[in-house]
Amino acid sequence: MTSQRWTEATDLRRLPLFADEHTVPQPHRLDYAVAVSAEPATDSADIDWALVAAIRAQASEQLSRAVAADRGRLDKATQEELGRSIVLDLVDSSMAERVNAGESAWTLAEQEAVARAVFDSLFRLGRLQPLVDDDRIENIIIAGHDKVRLELIDGSLTPGPAVADSDEELIDFLVFLASRSEVNARGFSEAQPRLHLRLDGGARLAAAAWVTPRPSVVIRRHRLMTVTLDDLVARDMLTSVAASFLRAAVRARKSIVVSGSQGAGKTTLVRALCAEIDPAEAIGTFETEYELHLHQLDRHEIVHAWEARPGSGERGSDGRQAGEFTLDEALVDSFRFNLSRQIVGEVRGREIWAMIKAMESGTGSISTTHASDAAAAVRKLVTCAMEAGPHITQALATSKLAATVDLIVHLDMNTTTQGRTSQRRRRVAEIIALTPGERETGYATTQVFRTAASGVAVPAVLPDDYRPLVTHGFDLAGYLAADGAGS
Repeated sequence: MTSQRWTEATDLRRLPLFADEHTVPQPHRLDYAVAVSAEPATDSADIDWALVAAIRAQASEQLSRAVAADRGRLDKATQEELGRSIVLDLVDSSMAERVNAGESAWTLAEQEAVARAVFDSLFRLGRLQPLVDDDRIENIIIAGHDKVRLELIDGSLTPGPAVADSDEELIDFLVFLASRSEVNARGFSEAQPRLHLRLDGGARLAAAAWVTPRPSVVIRRHRLMTVTLDDLVARDMLTSVAASFLRAAVRARKSIVVSGSQGAGKTTLVRALCAEIDPAEAIGTFETEYELHLHQLDRHEIVHAWEARPGSGERGSDGRQAGEFTLDEALVDSFRFNLSRQIVGEVRGREIWAMIKAMESGTGSISTTHASDAAAAVRKLVTCAMEAGPHITQALATSKLAATVDLIVHLDMNTTTQGRTSQRRRRVAEIIALTPGERETGYATTQVFRTAASGVAVPAVLPDDYRPLVTHGFDLAGYLAADGAGS
């Protein structure tokens, strides 16, 4: 078969390589029961990455010339369409050379895999893209280019394919990835050795290099985007009584902090809590990197989403880098947007003052933080508040938190390991009410739901001022009927 006849018979342009050149390819939606029992696809491990790199270099050169000839007027969508055409031409040429040299021809699947790998290296996430697109994978954990672990949606861990040919290549790709964002570019260098980045499609990337033995990367995929409290009840994450309490608390505009360890499901629970907010309410979200994505879920008519932006370059006389935009500034601006709710995302440090300001407005805010239990979350928030400077005393931080936070919902994640397989289970373990009080601590806590032997939160003591939540749908009868309920 001549190369011309081969090209006519198997033209890649007839293949469904990219569904829509204007959007990021979406992962297949797999049945949950099938997905948890299946191994992630590792076809990318069979790709000749040296060939991909060679074709990518040619494609990049041709694309650069085309963009330069048009004096940079080509928009992103047009560049991707042109890039796709260039990639397909180059793959055709490579195939023809193989055939003329007497080598075996690629199958259609092999041709598509090479073309997609080249396109991904030009416009997407390169060798990471197949993993990010795989709906069976929840988290991608990288401790060096060839040391990759994949956490599946059932919590199990499995080895993954190498994501680069060397650590240096992986770092170079991360630098490129950080700098190319059109909306919120971020620096990643020896001077800025940490990276937190929102990826197309909503996944979150955290990376570190130069301060670690090998480049470390974790990509978290947000699998449960559209989720309700009833969905979490169905997954045994909490009881129906606890769900009715939290639903009523949100509707009554109680301010809630969700605590838990890394990966415990805090963001998922916050999305479920936000689903209980009236769709007509105007919501503002404030995050260091977008994770909630309420502005993309179309559940609420108006969502103004703010994302902090780190500065770059030298610091000014005020100690800030040029271009820096903080959550505090976003919150100040938001008071001109006629918001009904202000939702501050994860609290890790000074951004707690944005959370406190939002909760002081009495709109019923929701935030998250890392902690080992609900009581520890209070102490963690006090520490975060004191990081703002020496003018913030422990007494001031404590009094502010006690006066603004109404409830802390703690999530527990239990991991069981058998051999090389790990299984994770996430549950709402306790819910406490926080009030100003005791002189020594500056606050008082009441366990509204305590941790049962099963690990799930069950009714304990209900403060009198939470009984009126029954008017917002709280199942008070179910609460009082449960074991351990207060009178």
